Amino acid sequence: MIYQISSGQGPAECELGVAKFLEYLSKHHQITVLETSRGYNEGTFRSAKFSTEADLSQYEGSVQWICRSLYRPTHKRKNWFLDFSSCQAARTEEFDREQVVFETFRSGGKGGQNVNKVESGVRAIYLPTGQAVECTEERSQYANKQKAIARLREITRQKNREEQATVKNSDWRCHTSLERGNAGAVFIGMEFKKK
Repeated sequence: MIYQISSGQGPAECELGVAKFLEYLSKHHQITVLETSRGYNEGTFRSAKFSTEADLSQYEGSVQWICRSLYRPTHKRKNWFLDFSSCQAARTEEFDREQVVFETFRSGGKGGQNVNKVESGVRAIYLPTGQAVECTEERSQYANKQKAIARLREITRQKNREEQATVKNSDWRCHTSLERGNAGAVFIGMEFKKK
């Protein structure tokens, strides 16, 4: 499962809270940090994304950290809120050349004596997606097949980029959806002890 901790565009104290919460989770669960967005101060994060096999759904939603500000000691506020949410993984597809089937046909255009006599035109179909491309630019069937495969590979790469962008946008929306109050989990002090 992939999770994200976000400061929700909060102040530096919330960014410190993200670092503290990430440290807390790494002590109590086996996690793999996937990416972080560095905070304003050293050792803090605006957000952190990680994967784990553990079920951390108990923390989902708003997380409250009760602590005096490390950066503004005279500041009266001592309740800081973070967002903890599960994220979807980008479903990327690895292009498999073995999953391409070809249909050949006679093609017009350049080719000298081969025009309308030899089946040099190629229609390539990528079976997992059903995507099809045609290639008739080259004189030989082999060259047209290579071009068709390259086109299908690029189509797959483009779909992967679009999927990753969609997931990134979805994750970014978590930064603005932080609900202050009604916390699912509460932590206290610089030791970040669970209440």
